Amino acid sequence: MANVVGEGAVRGSTRTVRAEGALRTITVDQESPERLRRVLEQALVFAGAAFAAVYTCAADSEVLQLVESVGAPGSLYGVRDSYPAAGHSPAAQALRRGQPVWLGTKELSERAQSRRIPAYDFSLAALPVDDDGGGCLLAVSERPGGFDPEDRACLQLIADAAFIPAPPSGPEPAPDGGELPPDAFSLAMDTGQVRAGEQILELFGLDPGEFDGRVETLLSLTVPEDLPALMSVVEADHMSIGDRELEFRVLQPAGPPKWLRLRGRLLSGGEGRPARLVGSVADASTLRSDVTDVARVQRLAAALATAVTVRDVGKAVVAALRRPLRADRIALAELESDRLVVTVLDPPEPEAWPELWRSEWRTEWPDAPVRAMPTLAAALREGRAQIWPAGSPLEPALAEVGPGGLAMLPLPAGNRMAGACLIGWDTPHDFDPDERALLTAAAGLAGQALMRARAFDAEHELVGMLQRQLLPRRLPRLPGAVAVARYLPSTAGLELGGDWYDVIPLPDNHVALVIGDVQGHSAGAATLMGQMRTALRAYAIEGHPPDVVVSHANRLLMDMETDLFATCCYVDVDMEEGSAWCVRAGHLPPVLRHPDGGTDIAEAEGGPPLGVVRQAVFPMSPLRLQRGTLVALTTDGLVESHEADIDQGMRSLADQLSAANPAHLGPIADALLGNAPRSDDIALLIMRYDGMALRPRRESWTVWRVPQAVGHARRFTRRTLRSWGVTENLDAALLVVSELVTNALVHTDGRVRLDITLVNDRLRLAVADASPRSPVKPTSIGWEATGGRGILLVEALSASWGTVPVSGGKQVWAELVLDGGAPAR
Repeated sequence: MANVVGEGAVRGSTRTVRAEGALRTITVDQESPERLRRVLEQALVFAGAAFAAVYTCAADSEVLQLVESVGAPGSLYGVRDSYPAAGHSPAAQALRRGQPVWLGTKELSERAQSRRIPAYDFSLAALPVDDDGGGCLLAVSERPGGFDPEDRACLQLIADAAFIPAPPSGPEPAPDGGELPPDAFSLAMDTGQVRAGEQILELFGLDPGEFDGRVETLLSLTVPEDLPALMSVVEADHMSIGDRELEFRVLQPAGPPKWLRLRGRLLSGGEGRPARLVGSVADASTLRSDVTDVARVQRLAAALATAVTVRDVGKAVVAALRRPLRADRIALAELESDRLVVTVLDPPEPEAWPELWRSEWRTEWPDAPVRAMPTLAAALREGRAQIWPAGSPLEPALAEVGPGGLAMLPLPAGNRMAGACLIGWDTPHDFDPDERALLTAAAGLAGQALMRARAFDAEHELVGMLQRQLLPRRLPRLPGAVAVARYLPSTAGLELGGDWYDVIPLPDNHVALVIGDVQGHSAGAATLMGQMRTALRAYAIEGHPPDVVVSHANRLLMDMETDLFATCCYVDVDMEEGSAWCVRAGHLPPVLRHPDGGTDIAEAEGGPPLGVVRQAVFPMSPLRLQRGTLVALTTDGLVESHEADIDQGMRSLADQLSAANPAHLGPIADALLGNAPRSDDIALLIMRYDGMALRPRRESWTVWRVPQAVGHARRFTRRTLRSWGVTENLDAALLVVSELVTNALVHTDGRVRLDITLVNDRLRLAVADASPRSPVKPTSIGWEATGGRGILLVEALSASWGTVPVSGGKQVWAELVLDGGAPAR
């Protein structure tokens, strides 16, 4: 926790003198209900404390009870709300001896072996509050070396000025059964029954005659975002004995919610009696706005508790400080090595910040070297917050931030510095003790939150990078179609999901659309997802039909002996004919949007999920696609939620597709995901079938194993090419066919098929056989060799050649560029 040093130059005994003056000003008003809290805040300002608290022990009690605390949460240091007066705690020892107890890091580490004390370094001080032994001051410091002599002298002044506080400023509620003041309440912590004055019920918009006396009735009228903070007060498990204060909002019949302020104290019921929360509720808009108000620090702590990213932390700090301090600009930056990387600027315009910052501007936020601001670098090394009034000699990079005054808050987190917060004013600004206390409290809270958010950002980036590596980097360009895909992880935590999608180009202008979901959210599910995506792609490229592809993937998953299963939907689309075959393995069916705007949920018969039944059957269902048809595949995260089942979600998806403009697939996908419930991962794949402008000419011939097989193949090729009007390069084409068919008949067994395809001026000749072994081009051929020249001839005559796997075998192909080809259909 940083310590604010006036004007950046106050040292030595001057600090003690200033602390004495500040305490003298505070103790003038002996009746102020905020007196003790303001006294304790001086421990943060002048003694470098990260946490300070006062405990009291009544004459008839054997327990030291917490009555007030400031700074970071005491739970960070193992501080409790009460201690036995006869125990061995530092507070109890100081109270019994009447002398201060100073414990450094070494002494606390020895106590940690037998007590619940956090592992990171800090020092602790316990001082008796008065001569009667009725109270104790407890303070914690995170600075190396603990409390120095000046710090101890300031703590002694603070202990002398502290006293047992009076009840909250609101009227003390009457005992059960008595009359309550209009703005007071009394809540029984065991039953939840509440007695509230008429003024409180009026603020909530309730008729006193109709109020049922249940605290749940009042809670139901509050803004949902404020409910967790309010529940922390009205639930006994989250409450400690002592004073509490917070602000919250209640809903109004018309207009914005109304801010209310609750001041309360939890009173122990004594032996065998339940505790009671008593206090008052007032309209916060009529109360004085004070920068040291407990509610402001509470709001900041609540905002930082829910801040997930570094940007969230910065925005919470700006919202908590700029308006109360009437500041003109605030910058919050992370400290990375020797550079300050700014995460939040307010205002965000570059023109509002120094020239050096603009010269180092990178995309949205600046990245400035610390060495360019030596004053700031010295403050960061020292770990103490600095305040420079107007006219202070500063380097331009800092002076331009606050010409009328500048505050720099190092943001500590344990034993390291997480970053810095700069607060600037354009006109001369006077810094009073209340502002210093708010700055000190904000620095400690923001430092811890910044480190936590940084770890979250790093983990989130790692998870996102792994997820992106498991999914396709980009979708391929398709013949006669356009496809887009989206993946959206759930907002719950950082667990990896098992949703995936893929688009696989296949021979003969076929395309496979795949979407699937592995059970669970874990690294194991993500790993299995990557394996299943790779397996399905491999089986598809081998040339298997859709049902065989899914069956192979099912057997593979069964052989993995994993406890997880997967669902999958596989659609093989023939881009030439506009037809498709769909296979479902426990997954949602495709949704089709027709060119006229009508939609259908495909009636595709499905099999069980992958990895459940080894001998499962996965039937194929036909789909017919017209030009302009949209095919949408999704996982259940898009269509299933707590409010609606899958059937309702699928109908809603169909309705949204019907109303969408099919010309732009990207906005359609973004809109669908924007309306998603985000309770689960979502994968979405949409393809628009446009049809091929030029459809290839195709003919096939089964080559029988007879003596004249090669001759028959040559005659079929000549006849086919002449019917297509191809006369050029005919001899070269016939020679290629002869060599490919001969190789297949000589070196393989089983069926041989010849496929001829013509697209524009490119002629493709392909021979498929039952052997998976690809032909090998010889490196050298002697004069006496009787074979091996076939592949060399094919390579010499064709523009390109190669092999592709087909179901159970291979296909050897060669392409020729015709000098005067025939137009394709």
